[in-house]
Amino acid sequence: MRPAHVLLALLVTAVWGVNFVVIEVGLDHFPPLLFSALRFLVAALPAVFFVGPPKVAWKWIVGVGLVLGVAKFGLLFIGMDAGMPAGTSSLVLQIQAVFTALFAFVALGERPGGVRLAGMLIALAGIGVAAVDEGEAGPLTAFVLLIGAAACWGASNVLTRKASPPDSLNFMVWVSTVPVLPLLGLSLLFEGPTADLAALRSLDWQGVGIIVYVAWITTVFGFGAWGYLLRRHPASTVAPFSLLVPVFGMSAAGLVLGESVSPLGWCAAALLVGGVGLTSLAGAGRGGSGGVRRGGSGAVTGSPVPGRGVRAAAPRPHTTAPRTPSTASRPGAPR
Repeated sequence: MRPAHVLLALLVTAVWGVNFVVIEVGLDHFPPLLFSALRFLVAALPAVFFVGPPKVAWKWIVGVGLVLGVAKFGLLFIGMDAGMPAGTSSLVLQIQAVFTALFAFVALGERPGGVRLAGMLIALAGIGVAAVDEGEAGPLTAFVLLIGAAACWGASNVLTRKASPPDSLNFMVWVSTVPVLPLLGLSLLFEGPTADLAALRSLDWQGVGIIVYVAWITTVFGFGAWGYLLRRHPASTVAPFSLLVPVFGMSAAGLVLGESVSPLGWCAAALLVGGVGLTSLAGAGRGGSGGVRRGGSGAVTGSPVPGRGVRAAAPRPHTTAPRTPSTASRPGAPR
């Protein structure tokens, strides 16, 4: 990669890591479901008028919008509001790589190779250690909600792979139009119109800046820049940078929020990052196959990347030969 592209990849992963701290602060301003709805509303408007019409079928846009936008981000925001620290959240959410591999096996028949299976087991061991650590330091329910969010992210990765969007920014902007009304409805039902109206009436410049960051910076800029890199480099070259997201997330949480990490937490982090690295990148040296076989033919999957899902391989001419393409709490928040 050119130095400019390396710097761009580092910038995107830093933006995504810091995003967890911004969410933590934003939850002091908004109820979690309303916050998530506003994030997608601002991400979709006015961008939807500039990216052109959808380039994939609506069934994929709606499916990813519901699974990623409503389920994944709804659980993430609720879990963090329930006491899951920002730095730990940025780490635990990376278990989505394991869920992606599992769901790809069930839905797409992609059988993981031995190295990827080993990576999955190491990452699951890291989740076990993190669960023990979180059980000692905070509410285990919030931890379980983050695992649910990671599972939904994995499912949306597989849906995105099936959709094979040719333009990741166009796809993400249209996906962002789907969760707005469901999340607003859920917010009115569970958080109540009184809490929603109070949050909107007390909106200040900090609240506006938070919404702009999570919508335009992490979504529009982040996914657009990541898609730009993936169009110019193999997924196996770009995807390793995604492992820096929890590094930036935990560092930012320590610097801004004063979150500390216990020795057990560092052990969980090492297991998770190492396991996710093997799960995502196994076999990258053999054309980016990721160590995954579909029906024994050596077909491909891309590496999971933050918020984008799995990059689909470009269509190739038919051939019968095997082929391989290339933590501190918010004031008053329970912990």
